[in-house]
Amino acid sequence: MKLKCTLLTSTALVAGLGLACATQAASVSTSMDAKIVIQNACDVTTTAPTDLDFGTHGVLAAAVNEATAGNISVTCTTGATYNIGLDAGANPSTAGDINTRRMASSGQYVAYQLYSNAGHSTAWGNTIGGNTVASTGTGSAQSWPVYGQVPAQTTPAAGTYTDTVQVTVTY
Repeated sequence: MKLKCTLLTSTALVAGLGLACATQAASVSTSMDAKIVIQNACDVTTTAPTDLDFGTHGVLAAAVNEATAGNISVTCTTGATYNIGLDAGANPSTAGDINTRRMASSGQYVAYQLYSNAGHSTAWGNTIGGNTVASTGTGSAQSWPVYGQVPAQTTPAAGTYTDTVQVTVTY
């Protein structure tokens, strides 16, 4: 067949005609790998509403629980163990002591506490193995509510009292 194609091509060229001969394509193949290394990692965010809100009150003659719980969202790789810690805030009466958290306004303070349970019985701090919240990552966002309570106390001057608490995820 190759001879006939060559012969016909030669004859066609002499006659001034073009002729295309079909040729078979050759191919080779190999493989390649796709790779990713996943290491233990976590991400922490606060989601709306992010702030713990005690609402508006007058005299603090009785304990006040949060009107709106705060919320922390943690996403860790599947199987990664982690701890969520909350520090003492920016205004504690004793540095680093979660039991002395205070909200401030114009040099006056309102004491409060943060809790990991709705019953307000488990104070949330930053001592791993003591008062943090421990869990294991699922690869998806996990939500953790933050509860709070303002104990009965001498009521300071009217104003908006705030504090900033650092959230730390250790994994």
